[in-house]
Amino acid sequence: MLAPTVGHYVFLRDDGEPLDYIPGQFIQVHFQYADGTATKRSYSLANIHDHALGPGETVEIAVSYVTGGAATALFEGMGDGDLVQASGPFGRFCLNPADSNRRYLLIATGTGVTPYRAMLPQLEALIRERGIEVVLLYGARSPVELLYGDDFRAFADRHPNFRFVPCFSRELPEHPHADVRQGYVQQFLEEFAPNAEGDIAYLCGNPNMVDTCFEALKGYGLPVPQIRREKYVSSK
Repeated sequence: MLAPTVGHYVFLRDDGEPLDYIPGQFIQVHFQYADGTATKRSYSLANIHDHALGPGETVEIAVSYVTGGAATALFEGMGDGDLVQASGPFGRFCLNPADSNRRYLLIATGTGVTPYRAMLPQLEALIRERGIEVVLLYGARSPVELLYGDDFRAFADRHPNFRFVPCFSRELPEHPHADVRQGYVQQFLEEFAPNAEGDIAYLCGNPNMVDTCFEALKGYGLPVPQIRREKYVSSK
């Protein structure tokens, strides 16, 4: 469990093949409601894997539990060796090799931070090769709901060009890091002075946050192609 209501799941393909995907993409898990109606849910891939070395073997996702949710019932009852049907990968919420920006602003709430975890090896290469800067603004209600926080903090400690800025709306850690903020991610955009000349922004998570930050970034002059979005909507 990553948080009280979020589980981290690791799968292998049952045909023994790797899953070739681009960090930022997602898979869809297929299942049925109690009445037999077919449905599916989308989950961003969470693997930290260097794709320069080839496709990864595992398929890792973060699953947010929703009270009464059909997908929640599926995952909560799952044990080692159980099978799910899935398709993919899908999606274009990925880093673009053609980008020539100086900085990425990565903004997320909740499980919307999952694709950024998968991007860490790519970001490490870009920091090394192009000297880019990265700011990850991540919103959670409390420290226990901060997903993959240790991974991002360790990465920031190794790479001075990467700043990890957790924003807690309700409760701060007992001994907060200097980059911890209290409030919502959209409140702290101004601190990082978004600039159309050098920035590309990614927004992922709560639709209200995505919409608010999208409008704010346009207000700072970022053109729409430099603001890349993916909304996460909980569903029963």
